[in-house]
Amino acid sequence: MLLIHPPVAKPCEAPAGIARLAGALRGSGLPCTLVDANLEALSFLLARPLTATDTWSSRARRHLAANLAALRTPDLYRNPARYQRAVVDINRLVELAGRPHNCLISLANYQESGISPQKSTDLLRNAEQFEKNIYYDYFSRRLPELVNQHQPNLVGFSLNYLSQAATTFAMIGFFKASYPGLPIVVGGGLVTSWLSNPAWRNPFAGLIDHLVAGPGEESLLKLLGSKDTVGPAPPSYDGLLRTAYLAPGFILPYAASSGCYWNKCSFCPEKVEGNPYLPMPPDQVLAEVTDLVARTRPALLHFLDNAISPALLRALSRQPPGIAWYGFARADRQLTDVDFCRALRQAGCVMLKLGLESGDQGVLDAMDKGIDLDMVSRTLAALRQAGIATYVYLLFGTPAEALPEAHRTLEFVSRHSAAITFLNLAIFNMPVNSPEAQHLFVMDFYEGDLSLYTDFIHPRGWNRHAVRSFLDKEFKRHPKIAAILRRDPFLFTSNHAPFFC
Repeated sequence: MLLIHPPVAKPCEAPAGIARLAGALRGSGLPCTLVDANLEALSFLLARPLTATDTWSSRARRHLAANLAALRTPDLYRNPARYQRAVVDINRLVELAGRPHNCLISLANYQESGISPQKSTDLLRNAEQFEKNIYYDYFSRRLPELVNQHQPNLVGFSLNYLSQAATTFAMIGFFKASYPGLPIVVGGGLVTSWLSNPAWRNPFAGLIDHLVAGPGEESLLKLLGSKDTVGPAPPSYDGLLRTAYLAPGFILPYAASSGCYWNKCSFCPEKVEGNPYLPMPPDQVLAEVTDLVARTRPALLHFLDNAISPALLRALSRQPPGIAWYGFARADRQLTDVDFCRALRQAGCVMLKLGLESGDQGVLDAMDKGIDLDMVSRTLAALRQAGIATYVYLLFGTPAEALPEAHRTLEFVSRHSAAITFLNLAIFNMPVNSPEAQHLFVMDFYEGDLSLYTDFIHPRGWNRHAVRSFLDKEFKRHPKIAAILRRDPFLFTSNHAPFFC
């Protein structure tokens, strides 16, 4: 089987989805080939001739090789200004490469002019007119090489982000035109969200042979004729280890669970889509991680869980993985204990991402977050004393929030600014199937049958324009908050943030 991670996604770590599938397939004796087409396509794009007509672009082209090399060494991350310049210059070249094709491309995003990944008709057009895709010269050569070398009887695409959709469908169109008998299967986070919509009607019949929601290991085994049931199978990164990601060493992504152990937050896609919480026992996690660290020799371990469980945090504090690590966690009583946080730090934890969402208790209660601000305050203080960085996520514009609550969030963040290392600010999007949407006046947010979100009339008039105005004119301009925001790594954000800790 051929498993492909398509463009465009942040090119800083190996694709965990196809590695997990490879572990199950190889564990059952079924060979597979992993292709990080995202990173390969970026290299192709940067190698193309580019006429630089301004000083900035000329400098970026002249320093490209040095900047790419610097991003792969730890020294660059000790100089935030130099890091920023390197990423901005590389990204400049990517943007310029997209202009002749009417594409808005960055190191983290992709959008074709006049084409929406929220519309199935546009994606089908991408498949029909695959030769118009900016990466056509890359995949029209690379895909036949892979087919001729490995003779796959099934091709799988891991489609997780809207930024991957256009090129994924262009590559599928190429496969169907060149190898009409070769079955195509597509899974990943974006596909899971599509299929979870009760209104879903498959518009891709005849183009895509199989669409898979959720973990795809069992589905692939059945498609390949295996009678094995899915058992413990750690991810396999063979075929990806020597790929030159834009990071100072190999980042090992690892998921100890799927779903979320809390799974009560209003408007959360995990809850709306009905994704169950499926954790692995901590002992199994530690055994797999220990083996993977020995095999891959990573610079950093990235836990992909929606929230690392308290039980796993305790296990990690007792049995360190032997490498620096980070991931999402929920503020809880355990993390208010300074001694426990120090044990985590000694076990390699360099950063925890915390989904605070709001600094107003009423808003948190309305969202059923299950946390109180006093506990958050003590968690932030304990993590700071232990030397663990924090990446705090805030969400503005939920139905329970208006300007007074947003001001309380501003006050909470400014009061705890010394314990907040990084910030992520987002404006609320209502999931299209959220039960809460039934109590609001809703309307189309993005035009298209594949849209995942719906717009709504805010019950207190706190519309998106007002939220943006508050963020731009007040929140981001607060001196303490502005200082935090300036630390955020450009484009790579939380994926590179641990290297600055």
